[in-house]
Amino acid sequence: MIRYALTRLGLLVLGLVVASVLIFVTLRVLPGDVAQQIAGTNSTPEQVAALREQLGLDVPLPTQYLEWMAGLVRGDLGASLVTGTPVAAELVAKAQVTVPLGLMSMVVALLIALPFGVVAALRRGRAGGTALSFGAQALAAVPVVWAGMMLVVVFAVWLGWLPAQGFPRSGWADPGRAIAALVLPAVTIGIVEGAMLMRFVRSATLSAMGQDFVRTAAAKGLTRRAALLRHGLPTVGLSIVSVLGLQVAGIVVGAVVIEQLFTLPGIGRMLVADVGLRDLPKVQGELLALTGVVLVIGFVVDLVHRGLDPRQREAS
Repeated sequence: MIRYALTRLGLLVLGLVVASVLIFVTLRVLPGDVAQQIAGTNSTPEQVAALREQLGLDVPLPTQYLEWMAGLVRGDLGASLVTGTPVAAELVAKAQVTVPLGLMSMVVALLIALPFGVVAALRRGRAGGTALSFGAQALAAVPVVWAGMMLVVVFAVWLGWLPAQGFPRSGWADPGRAIAALVLPAVTIGIVEGAMLMRFVRSATLSAMGQDFVRTAAAKGLTRRAALLRHGLPTVGLSIVSVLGLQVAGIVVGAVVIEQLFTLPGIGRMLVADVGLRDLPKVQGELLALTGVVLVIGFVVDLVHRGLDPRQREAS
């Protein structure tokens, strides 16, 4: 297990390095000059050149990349070209919105996927199972922006139960208002991601029901449902753990869109604003941080899956 963990850790580090190269190169290909944007339209070429030198933009790109990587090794993500604030401090502040939003979205997705996926498998071929399967396919195809607007119309405009946009200025000092502000965004992401995850749960449950040990348990007198719940759910759990890593990436992408829709001061909204400002150090720090979160969660999922699956332990 230790050797496997070290191997996966090495792949994680390699993935971060490759991601850093891709992020750095891609951002430099984007059109526009951040020095020109900061200096203003009335600035002279000499002023823009001086500002480029001051910001370190006149240094060759390989040197800029190596300086960025040296800072990352020290835990320094750099500073914003526009405001001068440390990128790490900005990420920590915005993560207080994005991280709870992601966790709440995952909880909503699991509450939808697990029970309805199992029921859809148990009632396969019946009207209830067919309706659940069709509903999951329909919800998985719904654009997250449209789902968010519909929830706002119903629960914020018509019923007035929840706020439509914004986050309290006091932040988590007022936990009731903070949670209320995240309910609709979390439900929006959770419904779409939960519908996609439900299809995997249904498939994994059907596969478990066809296993020999489940059929043997049913032959010994257990009902099909009891045999599945007692002997088949661990197998379903392994499949779900494998898929959860992929769901995290969907939640991260959904958070970027949803934070714009609900005007939440999170990492996603900050990322969109910084791309428009061509604030390269902040954008590359934000993208690398989001990529790192996805890779770390995938690393943890791999370790958990290997620890829970006796077949992988025996094979090693």
